[in-house]
Amino acid sequence: MTFRELTPDDYPAVQALHRLVGWPERSAAGWRWLHDNPARLEAKAAAGWVTDGPDGQPAAHVGNLVQRFWLGDQVLYGATGFSVIVAPGARGASRALLDAFSHQPGMFAAWIFNANSRSQPLYRRHDMVAWPEQTHALKLSWILSPLPLLAGRALRAAYRIAPRALTALDEQLLNARLGRTPRLTLPNGVALMTELGDDSPFARFWQTLKTEGRLLADRSPAALRWRLADPDQTVPPLLLAHRRDGVVTGYAMAQMAKANSLEPPVLEIIDLEALADDSEAIPTLMDGLKLAARAMGAAKLRLQTVTPQGLTRLGRHADVTRQEGGWGHCHVRFAEGAPDPALWSPTPYDGDYAACLRPVPLPEPAQARRGVTVGATTARA
Repeated sequence: MTFRELTPDDYPAVQALHRLVGWPERSAAGWRWLHDNPARLEAKAAAGWVTDGPDGQPAAHVGNLVQRFWLGDQVLYGATGFSVIVAPGARGASRALLDAFSHQPGMFAAWIFNANSRSQPLYRRHDMVAWPEQTHALKLSWILSPLPLLAGRALRAAYRIAPRALTALDEQLLNARLGRTPRLTLPNGVALMTELGDDSPFARFWQTLKTEGRLLADRSPAALRWRLADPDQTVPPLLLAHRRDGVVTGYAMAQMAKANSLEPPVLEIIDLEALADDSEAIPTLMDGLKLAARAMGAAKLRLQTVTPQGLTRLGRHADVTRQEGGWGHCHVRFAEGAPDPALWSPTPYDGDYAACLRPVPLPEPAQARRGVTVGATTARA
């Protein structure tokens, strides 16, 4: 078997690996968008690595999602791995892939924030530790519609008994709200964020956030514009801004997803950030996210990466959450000379979720409305 860096010509074979394990597949345009990640190009980093099987085609893969980070005015780069797939005939190939990923030069850290219960022991063998110590196994969710969740649980139980019968079924647990344009009544101080110009209110929020001295993944308007350009999204991500005295002091990004054909739709929180001196921004944004999730057809709202600082900032919402996970899904290797880990409080934005979640399929009448943004009854940020 031959180990090497990924090239654009490998994407059809990588797509086949995703199909082999039942993971979300991208369009050709979606793979090009991911390959052209501006931060990766700027850092001159690999887009990933593959191991070729006997037929010369990739039989194992790990993707490399690079992000620009800021610590004050200092620019750093970090990388999250995604789509670690090894075909049965390439058993053992993950060793070279994960070594290359976790020890790549030019990164202050390399991490996996989306490990499943079976794969998570692998990362310890590559100098990656479960982190943060207190919350690496924690995912939080807020149930909004119990019946679809119960139905999904019953379908999964039936699948374990008769997988062939359920594989033949069409997509289950869709609803008429998916893809529609609901009119949202958002909490006071929260509005849809529609302006991402380089001199927008959000740009000024980002510049203030950078001065706080924390280690932050790049949330500049340009970085968000690249994220929002993902061609495989079926429903545009939801962006909410929190204002205090007319100034943006916090924002949230959330994305509709559906893990598989037997699961109900979920609104996944991708990012949740606020200025340090506004303790009400994040709890109020959470109020808005819950209202939006119901209107958009989600059975629950979920936050899949949690830190001790993030847990504290949730305020009253931390007391009414359901805990998911239970295994170490967050692993990281810090490079020698990396900044103090205490300066970093990642959200799912820092991981692979935005790139790897399965987009929610839309009911047929809604497909004609694809690309329509969510409306609101409040002023826009």
